[in-house]
Amino acid sequence: MQIFGVRHFSPMGAYHLVNFLNDKKPKLILIEGPSDFNEFIPEITKPKVKLPIAIMAFTSNLPIETLVYPMAEYCPEYQAILWAYKNKCECRFIDLPTNVFLAIRKKVSKEDIEENKKTFNIYERLDRLSYYGDYQNFWDYTIEYTNTYNDYLKGVNTFSTNLRELVEGSEKDYPEIIVRESYMKRQIKDAIDSGINEDEIVVITGAYHINGLLDNVYMTDDEINLLPFEETKKTLMPYSYYRISNISGYGAGNKAPAYYELIWKNRHNLDNLASTYLSKLAREYRKNGNILSSAHIIEATILAKNLAKLNGFNIPCLEDLKDSAITCIGEGSKASLALAFVSVEIGKKIGSLPFGISRNSIQDDFYKNLEELKLEKYRTNSYQELKLDLREKINVKSEKLAFIDLERSFFLHRLRVLNINFCTIKGSSQKNATWAEYWNLRWTPECEIRLIENCLNGDIISQATSFVIKEKLNKDIEIVEIANILNDAFLCGMPECIKYSLDLLQEISVDAISLVPISKTIKSITNILAFGDIRKFDVEPLKPIVEQLFLKACLILENECICNNIVCNKIIEAISTLNETYVTLNFLDRDLFIKFIKNIAYKDFYNSKISGYCTSLLIEKGLISNEELEQIIEFRMSKAIPADLCALWFEGISMQNRYSLILRLNLWKKLDEYIQQLDYEEFKRALVFLRRSFVDFSSKEKDNIAENLGEIWGLNKQNVSEILNETLSISESEIIQGLDEFDFDDI
Repeated sequence: MQIFGVRHFSPMGAYHLVNFLNDKKPKLILIEGPSDFNEFIPEITKPKVKLPIAIMAFTSNLPIETLVYPMAEYCPEYQAILWAYKNKCECRFIDLPTNVFLAIRKKVSKEDIEENKKTFNIYERLDRLSYYGDYQNFWDYTIEYTNTYNDYLKGVNTFSTNLRELVEGSEKDYPEIIVRESYMKRQIKDAIDSGINEDEIVVITGAYHINGLLDNVYMTDDEINLLPFEETKKTLMPYSYYRISNISGYGAGNKAPAYYELIWKNRHNLDNLASTYLSKLAREYRKNGNILSSAHIIEATILAKNLAKLNGFNIPCLEDLKDSAITCIGEGSKASLALAFVSVEIGKKIGSLPFGISRNSIQDDFYKNLEELKLEKYRTNSYQELKLDLREKINVKSEKLAFIDLERSFFLHRLRVLNINFCTIKGSSQKNATWAEYWNLRWTPECEIRLIENCLNGDIISQATSFVIKEKLNKDIEIVEIANILNDAFLCGMPECIKYSLDLLQEISVDAISLVPISKTIKSITNILAFGDIRKFDVEPLKPIVEQLFLKACLILENECICNNIVCNKIIEAISTLNETYVTLNFLDRDLFIKFIKNIAYKDFYNSKISGYCTSLLIEKGLISNEELEQIIEFRMSKAIPADLCALWFEGISMQNRYSLILRLNLWKKLDEYIQQLDYEEFKRALVFLRRSFVDFSSKEKDNIAENLGEIWGLNKQNVSEILNETLSISESEIIQGLDEFDFDDI
């Protein structure tokens, strides 16, 4: 038996392993990996499989535990499988099966795992002990950049021996490591007992386990029978370099998977690695609009090689390359190269699998829905637009076809809730006609990954969606979130989830006491009430909840309007929502809402901007007479009212139905009289607020206002309009310069 030690993602480990296999020509290759993954080996070797990929196992019962075994082209294990396939050599995995792995993991509490991370982190210790300050640099220098098998073997043996000494007996999962090695040794023994010559067997394992496989005793039948067991499911799926990288949280990954691919591609001549990396980095740097010459790349390459020589090596490690790039390309700025670093070191590569390989139940359900809903043509790598008409089609032969767009909508919304990015909604009934929806559809391997991951939530799309929605509702969430989830359940066409959300909403609405969340909740429910018929949903159970929330909002409205200018915009937005509900739903207590709006508009102890906005609502509804409006204007624009409060009130009244305001000449007369009576300091103070009020006015609206002022001043309307619009077009910098001496501290 010959043991070859590797690291899971090691390009030069894969290179030396292939050479080793070519030299030894074994009859059997045994690989560290879950032994129940053997069924996937024939599928991994199919020519249309594009790496990276991963084999995933997950428990069938809650709480869900998962195990992912990813592979990239430069993985030694993958290259060994490929070599075995090409050379007709038997190959299999020999580690504990996933049903045992995951059963052990379930027995270990999350608290123990977190405590273990706090008390013992081998990689942090390696960083501290490493001469280079980062064990990754040590690995690259001594293992990844070795030109000969003997140098590689020496580096791996030294690393694995020292690592074993550091860890042995320290980690809480060390007993699991001993069990795994004992099980693998039993698999090796069984292979030898089957009649294969020991010298014709090659065992490929993580370098850490070499001494364990040499020293530990093999597991007996009785010990195997005592191993815990958990029912699991398995699938093969596309993977991505991002998910392989350390930043995604995958513990056995590396910090630069795309860079390691560069090492693999340059394995026959590592001297080209530095120039290849820096050239790719320069290309990405230029894509971001930066100017760079080839001289910068040459200087960076020379510097990187010199940095490596300072440490006694000929080939620069990744940190050497990055330091030289920052110096020669980024001119000392790491931030300017950040995007280029990510692109060249991590990359966007995503694997793919040919049609029909290793589907689980949720994948089968997804493709079945694509076929039934006639969406298969949208499974392409380019964006395609899909317009849905949710109304019943009366010129078709079957009921299924009559509502096919509605079923498509339900299906696409379920994918949206599951974060399967096959579809993105462009527009919906909230912005267009109640029967119209517009979607962008595009299929990528990342969609397949998200689809497979959702098998943890259910066997089919609808079941997974129901699980996700109920999981969200079972958390400690506020009323607004419940309403949003209710709206999702409605759009997904899931009656059980709607009822579950509704019961929870009814229960929590009793305690709702703040205007803003109440208004947002009302808005979500009003959307369902408005579009319920088109989606075949009975909205009657929602009406009592809206009535209850609307009544509560009205009762607390006045107190909420006694607020400062920081929160007044949120209150105005809430009042706007209540007003929209008032207009849309005729079963609400409209008189009560108007009563409180009038109180806020007429009285002076509420926020001035909110009072102005409420006045605009009364004008819009024709619920305020000219005499009453004149009295309000007379009071709000009197000398006794501070300039900032007057301007805020005007800002509020101009937020709604500006055309109606423009037609009321008396309003502009009062505004003119008010400004005329201000002294210089008061005018400067009012100017800041009044200018903000007119920011959103259109050119036509400004023209109409100028004509009003021309009539008030007895001047030519056209001339006044031209002069005022020229003044209003002054650049922002000129206006700011003119206000340099203004004291904003008093605002």
